[in-house]
Amino acid sequence: MTDASNLGALAFIGAGNMATALIRGLLADGVPPGQVHVADPVAEQRQAMAAAKVNTYEQNQDAAARADVVVLAVKPQLAAEVVQSLQLRSGQLLISIAAGINLHSLRRWTAEDQPLVRCMPNTPALLGAGITGLFANPACSPGQRQTAEKLLAAAGDTVWVAAEHELDAVTAVSGSGPAYFFLLMEAMVEAGTGLGLSRDTATRLTLQTAYGAALMARDSKQPPATLRANVTSPGGTTAAALEVLNKQNFNRIVDAALNAAEQRAAQLSEEFGR
Repeated sequence: MTDASNLGALAFIGAGNMATALIRGLLADGVPPGQVHVADPVAEQRQAMAAAKVNTYEQNQDAAARADVVVLAVKPQLAAEVVQSLQLRSGQLLISIAAGINLHSLRRWTAEDQPLVRCMPNTPALLGAGITGLFANPACSPGQRQTAEKLLAAAGDTVWVAAEHELDAVTAVSGSGPAYFFLLMEAMVEAGTGLGLSRDTATRLTLQTAYGAALMARDSKQPPATLRANVTSPGGTTAAALEVLNKQNFNRIVDAALNAAEQRAAQLSEEFGR
């Protein structure tokens, strides 16, 4: 658990699933509810947040004006209008988890010297098991970078990238990544039922195997390639299955898929920026 109790006053613009996950994580990490300000135009969202004892507002500016750090958590199509309405103060840190909104756009909508951090979380953050890629502009102080890292760590792990364009690769690997694993699970369940297992049994076997493999890969000091080799006996069942995958150019398919995702992420940044 990260100590997030000294982050200062926080404003969340938007109270959707990702913002809610971050807020819950921050409260669990010791941030006082009175330190959190949440704006959302939907009354039901505000009521859900009010149940956690945080401050809620209908108008975005009312939340932003009370905070040291503002988290932009709105749909990318709304980002331009919302950011320009916030009237951020000089030196006020803006952290964006709005997908596809690049720093060039955020700087155009705020000020040339506005401290900005752009983030790419993924959906396991909803369970506190996510990972977020971060990139800060030069206006961010070391303390503000640390604040952003602590804030996003409330929903899982964090990693800084050296250049903003690398966030497109982060999107391809981890942002879209859960869907790749879900697709594999889906295919394994279908194959298992085709082999005669009940759907419930095939699902339980698949999900627990995926969970266990992920834990082994995360906690082991060995790379995935070594772990794969360790469970692949020559001439055995695993080897037979992997031979089929290799003949179908499995690695090339994955490489092509991630490249397509990265290219689309870059295109979306341009489109949403306009």
